[in-house]
Amino acid sequence: MRIAVMGLGKTGLSVAHALVSAGVEVCVWDDSEEKVIAAEQEGLLVKDLRVMPLDNLNAVLWSPGIPHTYPVPHPVAVRARAAMIPLISDIELLIKNSHGTDLVTVTGTNGKSTSTALLGHVLDHFRPTEIGGNIGLPALEMKELGKDGTYVLELSSYQIELTPSLSPQGVILLNITPDHLARHGGMDGYIAAKEQVFANPPIDTRKPIAVICVDTKPCEDIAQRLKEEELWNVIPVSTNKKLSEGVFVEDGILFEVRAGDAIEIGDLKILPTLKGQHNHENAACVYALVRHLYGIDPQHIITQMKSFGGLPHRQFPVRTINGVSYINDSKATNAEAAARALACYRRIYWILGGQPKEGGLRGLDEFMPRIEKAYLIGDSAQEFSKWLEQRNVAFEFCHTLDVAVKAAHLDAQAGLGQPGTSGSGVVLLSPACASWDQFQSFEHRGDLFASLVMELPEEGLQK
Repeated sequence: MRIAVMGLGKTGLSVAHALVSAGVEVCVWDDSEEKVIAAEQEGLLVKDLRVMPLDNLNAVLWSPGIPHTYPVPHPVAVRARAAMIPLISDIELLIKNSHGTDLVTVTGTNGKSTSTALLGHVLDHFRPTEIGGNIGLPALEMKELGKDGTYVLELSSYQIELTPSLSPQGVILLNITPDHLARHGGMDGYIAAKEQVFANPPIDTRKPIAVICVDTKPCEDIAQRLKEEELWNVIPVSTNKKLSEGVFVEDGILFEVRAGDAIEIGDLKILPTLKGQHNHENAACVYALVRHLYGIDPQHIITQMKSFGGLPHRQFPVRTINGVSYINDSKATNAEAAARALACYRRIYWILGGQPKEGGLRGLDEFMPRIEKAYLIGDSAQEFSKWLEQRNVAFEFCHTLDVAVKAAHLDAQAGLGQPGTSGSGVVLLSPACASWDQFQSFEHRGDLFASLVMELPEEGLQK
């Protein structure tokens, strides 16, 4: 085998070393000179894929973050396709070497990481389980589990496109809302990329399980198409309405429909790290997959969910000072994700901004009465200030996160016990933006927020 690795982030480097260890002939490339030098220092063979002959390669292992179709394909992708060399993901290599291990995948616009981690946490109690893909381990660092184990993978639309052999025993599709549209040539292309996760149902095995939350129209349409094709056992899920089949949540109570009757399973409101409707969606989908794929007792599933510790950067409580909660929701990189956090709190001192996504703050109007004040950072500050001003929301230009944390802390602490207020309020980092303007990643942004919050004094802070 001869494989080129294009893109030398954490996953690219991990895959390159794993392939070398397996005896594969590997060369690597990245457009970043710094990453190329680092790869050479690690003993990897660097070849400029923009000019070297490609016809002796079996595949190019492609970093999902590099465009290969829209909006403009990378020149290496153009050369590879002209030479009939497939572009693949590391997930493709995992599948080729899975040795009968079950594969279950989680995808959707929002909630993927929490659902993946929760699913892995629940399953790990009942069978050997490894979590990977967009979170957890790089695919080729996951342990061999054999036929009694399960790989739980969070997959983005980019990864699905690059994994032609993807044939999971179970899929969770959470939701589809506008995101990454430039990379997929528009909304139709984005929906098609997500639906591709169902393109190769396993054959000669038990019928695979498709758990689909039908609360967004694209997902509802996909569920209907799969039902008509009859190649998947489709389990619909909803947190907005009662269903005549599948699983639904009403007032925080989880129900499963059996033989036409809605059976109460448990109260999701008692799950300490799964607050809010969006997390009820995550929990309901995980319940549906574990229940229908493995037949595990409902109360055993709920018991495992209670011990789930949550994920950093996803409504993660960093600290409470004088009754004010400081919440890290740095993973909210678009308005849809921010809405899920805003719906959970009142008296919000909201830190937002960064590299804006298409649509800006569209869809957040209903939550503005909850905002005490907004603190703007990053490239989007001017654009967002106009949106907030039109809705009579008080705001302050802070530009950087350290200034915003200090300002929000001062205002939140000063607001305690004011006439006409109820509750202590929250300082919420939920940026509704990508992080690339000022940070290396959303994790970097969230870690800085947490460290700044931990440095705050209990009292006596001066402007």
